[in-house]
Amino acid sequence: MYRLYDFLPSGNGYKVRLLLTQLEIPFERIEVDIRMGASRNEEFLQKNPNGRIPVLEVKPGIYLSESNAILIYLSQDTDFLPADRLEAAYVMQWLFFEQYSHEPYIATSRFWMTILDQADQYRKELLQKLEPGYAALSVMEQRLTEHPFLVGDRYTIADIALYAYTHVAHEGGFSLEKYPGIQAWLDRVQAQPNHIEITQI
Repeated sequence: MYRLYDFLPSGNGYKVRLLLTQLEIPFERIEVDIRMGASRNEEFLQKNPNGRIPVLEVKPGIYLSESNAILIYLSQDTDFLPADRLEAAYVMQWLFFEQYSHEPYIATSRFWMTILDQADQYRKELLQKLEPGYAALSVMEQRLTEHPFLVGDRYTIADIALYAYTHVAHEGGFSLEKYPGIQAWLDRVQAQPNHIEITQI
């Protein structure tokens, strides 16, 4: 059985939990409270020297880190990752976009404001993240205004990866009011079979 080292409020951990649940793959979840430095101790660093969650133990002593890499690993030969080479590349394009253009602004803001409850301490940094965060949402809106999902007009791990932090963007100070395409897409993602909430085990 897979073991998932996870921090429950984390969108990155949620991505993996959601996919495992939707694939109906049993797993054991192990809480790692990153607020208390639990991902930086000697024992955890042997699993992931980068000191970050999530980490998936794919077999005893074999560990895979980086949430989107885990999504790719789990989704191979399933409907969540297209068999077509170009469509699979489009999925990965969105995964890279999520990590480089979306997560550093929206997820980081949420972490400071909601997980750490330190909005006042990070006031200047939060303001600096608004423009690039909204730019990322605008890129998504452009696609989702005309398409039901991000790739191939069907639900894939690209949607899972970007849903994770977009649906809680308000917890990082981002309003989705001006993004009707994203709002409709959030509803479609939530309507998928075996959907779970971000803090649902």
